Amino acid sequence: MKSLQLSFDNMLSISKALANQTRVDMLKILSEKPHNVNELKEKLGLPFSTTASHVNKLEEVGLIVTELVPGRGTQKVSAINYDRIVMDLFSEDGRTDDYELKFDMPIGDYHDCRVVPNCGLVAEDGYIGMQDDPRSFYEPERKRAQLLFFRDGYVEYRFPNRIPYGYKAKEIEFSAEVCSEAPNYKMDWPSDITAWINGEEVGTWTSPSDFGGERGMLTPGWWRTNYTQYGLLKQWKVTKDGCFIDGNKVTDAVTLDDLTIGDQPYISFKLGIKDDAVNARGMNLFGPQFGNYEQGILLHVRYEE
Repeated sequence: MKSLQLSFDNMLSISKALANQTRVDMLKILSEKPHNVNELKEKLGLPFSTTASHVNKLEEVGLIVTELVPGRGTQKVSAINYDRIVMDLFSEDGRTDDYELKFDMPIGDYHDCRVVPNCGLVAEDGYIGMQDDPRSFYEPERKRAQLLFFRDGYVEYRFPNRIPYGYKAKEIEFSAEVCSEAPNYKMDWPSDITAWINGEEVGTWTSPSDFGGERGMLTPGWWRTNYTQYGLLKQWKVTKDGCFIDGNKVTDAVTLDDLTIGDQPYISFKLGIKDDAVNARGMNLFGPQFGNYEQGILLHVRYEE
């Protein structure tokens, strides 16, 4: 049985997600078996866009997970992520054991990059610099980017290390909306996207598609639908037990101790395509005003004394 542990830091976001009868009904339906958005729409009697919005709310707080599965074409199917929710307000000595930090980094605020055309940066209102010109990735305006893409390479971010002195990390997680990169878009276009934390490789996820043809919920109206529209929200997490992608362990060769988080003033996160990737088909990375998820690169750290 998989349990979600509530704390003072996450109980408000979880409570908000559950304080809606439609989302509660949706969880009841998904507790029986996974469904796609069209199936949920029909059972709930709601428009597609409203149903998709509720799915995203539940996914953002981790109550459900959504994956692409083969069927009549590729389809997004949602499933319940937890069997129960547990809340312990205090530890035995009368105080909470864990503390949390969250930081949302704009996708254009990278510290370093290497990009190979096709490549580009897109703001909410237009392109930044020139399309397919790697020099554009060094323009000061890059911090306005809401979509960036490249056929090969990486982007690296450095987050401030705000863990108080005398405390240590217990769990570190990064999340981002990403997908493959093809000219225009291509639904059958797998790409191996790898993440590194503090220089350590923590997992590769194979994106099945460069999603397009259907406008992302946040994608600006001027952006043509025959271009990339949205990605999938992916989470890379590292604990003392190893590395996880969307809660599934991918390796125990790297653990939290290997990241040496307390030894430097920043926490590095790099996303990109490995030189020896089997499916080297690029990457799209989405900001809060493009795609389906209102976030950039989100860092979530749990730490303890």
